[in-house]
Amino acid sequence: MRNFQARIYFIFLLSIVNLHAQSKKYIIHTIAFYNFENLFDTNNDINTNDDEWTPTGTQHWTEEKYHQKLKNLSRVISEIGTPENPNAPTIIGGSEVENRGVLEDLIKETKLLPFDYGIIHFDSPDKRGIDVALLYQKKYFKPTSFSNIPLLIYKNKVVIKEEKKEETDDELEDKTEIVKDNNRVFTRDQLLITGFLEGEEISIIVNHWPSRSGGEKASSQFREAAGRLNRKIIDSLQRINPNAKVFTMGDLNDGPFNKSIKIALGAKAKKTEVREFGIFNPFEEMANKGMGTIAFRDSWDIFDQIMMTESVIKPDYSAFTFWKAGIFNRPFLVQTSGQYKGYPLRHSQTEVGFSDHFPVYVYLIKEKI
Repeated sequence: MRNFQARIYFIFLLSIVNLHAQSKKYIIHTIAFYNFENLFDTNNDINTNDDEWTPTGTQHWTEEKYHQKLKNLSRVISEIGTPENPNAPTIIGGSEVENRGVLEDLIKETKLLPFDYGIIHFDSPDKRGIDVALLYQKKYFKPTSFSNIPLLIYKNKVVIKEEKKEETDDELEDKTEIVKDNNRVFTRDQLLITGFLEGEEISIIVNHWPSRSGGEKASSQFREAAGRLNRKIIDSLQRINPNAKVFTMGDLNDGPFNKSIKIALGAKAKKTEVREFGIFNPFEEMANKGMGTIAFRDSWDIFDQIMMTESVIKPDYSAFTFWKAGIFNRPFLVQTSGQYKGYPLRHSQTEVGFSDHFPVYVYLIKEKI
């Protein structure tokens, strides 16, 4: 009889706890990243290699196709993060945008106009003229500073270690990098934005790391340099504020297991492995499950990622805290037939698609007072 009473009491207690949990309400925001894949206007820019994305170029890029591309992208952006969050992303980083003008056209699309997006963009030295940028809902996010930080990488780099000719052994000179013929590899800058999300300071780095042109191994050094620059930026923010909430996002042209992310940036797959000032990467677990944002020769990888500092994953719901992450791969974004069935539905000569990448997103939540 006593055991029966104890069980009834436990069930009663459990129901009270569940009722209390269900009564809690949270503020939710979606932060996303999307490689827009060749978001070019139809004008020929004499300073960049954009000739193919013109009416007379190989892509036969007309005003009609351009505006269909904008319509397609606006649909995707408006739906990222639903249904858990009915609002479009509060913040979305983008890559492969030609200039500010295409972003201004994008946010004027019918599906995005109600969200009143602002734009942060800089022209980068990329030879094709493609840049990274940030869109943000002005109602919720207030930028306070932003800058573009160049990634300086070179081919034919020679590293020489010289030793000072002093009597003591501890006065060895640091490695000196000598660049042969100043053969710089021009790539996208890293865009750093700091601002207030509903009164709470956060920082975002938007990336599009160097491609795998020339092969994955041969080009890995350039992405590793990008990872080190990312780490340097984050370190500088954490020196100013040890509790800085920093998100780094982008098309990294490397998956979660590559050196640029695991070693240069130092990202960890599990929250329990992330130490103070460390980086958490929720997309590594997805990669372990065979998920992907981009496909090549029927092999999937997650090049598009959003990572965050340890301060974002603390279980303190009185401030904005990471809830969960996802890949936005709705059926309408997927090729349904042909050689590339199952791949992201990208642009072709016969169809204006979306992108060759799926977008990614994370949710931030905070308990309502």
